Parts: sequence; C-alpha cells; structure tokens
Amino acid sequence: MNHQYVKNVVEAALLAAGRPLTLDELMSVFDERDGSIAEEVKGAIAALTEEYATRGLELLEVASGFRIQIRAAVAQPVARLWQERPAKYSRALLETLALIAYRQPITRGEIEQIRGVAVNPNIIKTLHERNWIRVVGHRDVPGKPELLGTTREFLDYFSLKKLDDLPTLAQLKELEDLRVQLTLPGADAQVLTDPPGALEAAADIDAAAEIDAPADEDEEPSAESAAPRTQGLVARGAQDDSI
Repeated sequence: MNHQYVKNVVEAALLAAGRPLTLDELMSVFDERDGSIAEEVKGAIAALTEEYATRGLELLEVASGFRIQIRAAVAQPVARLWQERPAKYSRALLETLALIAYRQPITRGEIEQIRGVAVNPNIIKTLHERNWIRVVGHRDVPGKPELLGTTREFLDYFSLKKLDDLPTLAQLKELEDLRVQLTLPGADAQVLTDPPGALEAAADIDAAAEIDAPADEDEEPSAESAAPRTQGLVARGAQDDSI
C-alpha cells in the first residue's frame, strides 16, 4: 500500500476522531488487515510525528492511544476562537488531585491528614464527574473507607501515557515559580492556569507536611479562567466543558 496514502488516512482519522485512537483502531480503517498494515501505520505515525515537530500541532501518544493536538506555544492565540471560558480549578481541587495521583491508592481521610483540612465533598464529586478518579478498593480498617486512584481519562487530559510520566517530587521542588502556566512533561498541550497548589502538596507528600488551608477551600471550581484547554484538536475544533 502506498506510504503517502496510509499517512494521509492516519492523519485524517486522528483529526476526525476527536479522541485518541489506538493502533488497532487506526488499522481498522483500512481494508487490509494483515501484518503489513500494522507496520505501515506505525511508520505513518512516526513520519507524522516528525513532520509536526516544527508546526503548531503535535502527534502524541497518551494512555488511550494516539491523538493530534495543539502545541502549548500557540494555545493562547488559538483560544481566541472560542468565546466560552474553560474551567478553572481551585487550588484545593488541584492539591487533592495531586495527592491522589502521587499517593494512590489513598483514602479521603489520608488526604485530609496530609493537607490538614477537611476535603470539600464537592471536590471529590467534581473529580468523579470529570472521570479523573475512581474507587479502586476499600481500606481494611473499621468503616472500610474507599481507596481512590486516577483513571485513564486523567492521563489523557494531562497528555500522559502512564503514571511514570508524572514529574518527580524532586522536579517539583526545583520549580521556582508555581504561579506560571505549567505543563506536565510530555503534556505540551495542557495548560493549568489556577495557582497550582496541587504541586505544592505533591512536593511535600513524602514528608507528610501539612499545607495551610487555601482561601478557596469551600469554593466549587468555576468557569472563570481565560486560559485555554487545548487538548485533542479535531478538524472542527474542540473545547473542554466547563464545570
């Protein structure tokens, strides 16, 4: 099969899908299903990745498969195409999410012990609604508290292939300014705009240091951020839902 044709079909499929596609899904769009098409699709992905290296788009592999998305370097001007403001996540929510990501499986009580404040039920509810966390079991103690862990959707949202791609605690401690727009390693297209207190929490996890309760502890995440969520560009454009 012609290499250029395979590359064009793979590119079109990734743009049209609006979500990550696995290798098997990319292979399924072709009539031929023998072993050779797998190598051709892999070659097309590699070629597109290289071609996008100097463009405003990038082809990235995340937990759910491959996708084409906007680079962070051009996210701000592109965001002007959408009038709606994407979701802004409170410092308390980000701290809670960071603790779950780095210490999973973890109970709500353990999160409260580390942070030194009660977890707002709306935060856990929001994380469940976003499908970023899930119940992975129950701690074998009186009351059988739920054990929380992250999901594949969490990895996809932050453009991560696996949990090992999260920045190390040492890397987090080296950040001099936690109020800058931050992208996780391998996540050029994902921009966090709320003061990322989650990272402060994660950096202090091993020492079990208490973090002062943020002023917005009782606030629900709002949709007041002006910065874009630029993940998963499709042909018609994609926008994250606010919460």
